[in-house]
Amino acid sequence: MSSKKKNLSSFEGESHTDARGMRIGIVTAAWNKEVTDTLLRGALSTLETHGVDKNDILLYEVPGSFELPQGASLVIQELQPDAVICLGCVIQGETRHFEFISQSVADGCMNLGLKTNVPVIFGVLTTENHDQAIQRAGGKHGNKGDEAAFTAIRMVDMKRMLKIQKGQPS
Repeated sequence: MSSKKKNLSSFEGESHTDARGMRIGIVTAAWNKEVTDTLLRGALSTLETHGVDKNDILLYEVPGSFELPQGASLVIQELQPDAVICLGCVIQGETRHFEFISQSVADGCMNLGLKTNVPVIFGVLTTENHDQAIQRAGGKHGNKGDEAAFTAIRMVDMKRMLKIQKGQPS
C-alpha cells in the first residue's frame, strides 16, 4: 500500500499498551532542529499518553544524527533504560554524504540493540528534501516521533512478556 496520502502515525486498531514503570531514553540530534524538535514533541506525547512518567523519560541531545548510536550507547551504559529512541533527520544533498550517514546510523542503532539487548529505536527521517521531513514530523504523514515512541513501548512490553513466560519477574 502506498503511503503517499496516509498518516503513518495512526495507531487505530492497536491494543493499548500500559507503559507505566518503563524508563525510556530519548537521544535527539540537534542538526535539523526544526524537524527533530517536532519529532521529540511527538515522542514525548505518545510516551506520556501511554503512561510513562515524565521522570522516567531520559532526554539527551547529540550534535547530529551520526552521533545518535554513540549517545544511545552512553545512555544504556550509564542509566540502563528499558529502551532508547534515537531521533534525527538526514536530508539528501548533492553528495553521497547522505548515504554514508543514513546507513551508518541505521547500522549503529541496530547493532547496539542486538549487542545490549536493549531496544534501540530508529526514529531518523531520511528524506529527499526539507518538505518531506516536515510532512513526516507532524505533517500530513504523521509524526515519526510518535511511531518511534510507540515502537519502544511495544518492544519493552514484548521483553516483559517474555520474562513473564520464562517465569522471571518483569
